Amino acid sequence: MNATKTPTGPRRAALVFIFVTLVLDMFALGLIIPVLPKLVEKLLGGDTAAAAQMFGLFGTTWALMQFLCSPVHGALSDRFGRRPLILLSNFGLGLDYILMALAPDLWWLFVGRLISGICAASISTSYAYIADVTPPAERAGKFGILGAAIGVGFVLGPAVGGVLGATDPRLPFWVAAGLSIANGMYGFFILPESLPRERRMALDWRQANPMGSLRLLRSHHELSGLASVNFLTNLAHVALPSIFVLYAGYRYGWDERMVGLSLAGYGVCFMLVQGVLTGRLVKRYGERPIMLIGLAFGIAGFAILGLAPTDVWAWIGIPVISAWGFAGPSVQALMSRRVGANEQGQLQGANGSLQGIASMVGPTLFSLLFAYSIGAGKAWNLPGAAFLLAALLVAIAGMLAWQVTRPRVAAA
Repeated sequence: MNATKTPTGPRRAALVFIFVTLVLDMFALGLIIPVLPKLVEKLLGGDTAAAAQMFGLFGTTWALMQFLCSPVHGALSDRFGRRPLILLSNFGLGLDYILMALAPDLWWLFVGRLISGICAASISTSYAYIADVTPPAERAGKFGILGAAIGVGFVLGPAVGGVLGATDPRLPFWVAAGLSIANGMYGFFILPESLPRERRMALDWRQANPMGSLRLLRSHHELSGLASVNFLTNLAHVALPSIFVLYAGYRYGWDERMVGLSLAGYGVCFMLVQGVLTGRLVKRYGERPIMLIGLAFGIAGFAILGLAPTDVWAWIGIPVISAWGFAGPSVQALMSRRVGANEQGQLQGANGSLQGIASMVGPTLFSLLFAYSIGAGKAWNLPGAAFLLAALLVAIAGMLAWQVTRPRVAAA
């Protein structure tokens, strides 16, 4: 079967598996979100301040592993195929969650988070798999479905993890382990390889590292421009998990229930945008217009959140910023058109590294700006300054995206 034809039969089953893999991977990651800080605090003898510092180190380490390992996963998948990397990730995460469930002290837990960051870097391989088996014109829609899968996992995971953690703080780790291993077993029997041997490339360790992978992004003017768009939007997105909970409580007095409902609303809207609407709109209007429309919604959504004087305006901002989800799959599809079939793994690995950088820089950037904007003794008080900065980053990304994807008039 030609890898660029619309998948049917076993290939469709493989696409379903990739979707399920991302749902379960993100669900498993989400399961431990409510309990990991408490487990860290327990292992530190109940010292909340020390737990907060250590949990921040855990997050930075996880993002660092994404930055370092995404290019390695991408290069290995271009050489040996996507299937081995995806299955190793499933089984690796399963064994890692068992390690964390049994962790007798903080350092075992830290090692577990480090391994988790390494294994989760194969998410980029799933995107490369979809690029292998999907015609270029349909990739934005399929990438949108993968984005919806990630959203499903992150919406459901923390909710279920909170319930399980109330019984035993280590129970979510065991459930996450079981899901990951079961998914790996399912994939072992169902998942075919998407990259034929004749389309694989020799392993070049000079490319299998963050700096080497970025050379691929610099190989084409439009590709480097779109990579910059991808980085800026990923950086802006970090504002939401970094400060939204604190911001909503400070400005609108929202409690945990209201924050949870708002985040669930955002997740549902985002899944609708990426999983249902993106593919249809791109098919009708093309990637570039939908990308620019999505970026415009991102600017408007962050501006509304940053300036919203009442919580009614904040609720209005949630579906607006959710429509920003049109942009990501369109950018990914445009980038995938600009590299060869044997470079899709490298491309997604490089994108994973950029996301890792954003995940390392963003929390500190937005948290410090939020703290400064509400600090005492200021001549001005602007609690939403961090969201306005995010809007500015998306605006810069929008101008860059418009510039680098402009149709070029051929020379006479």
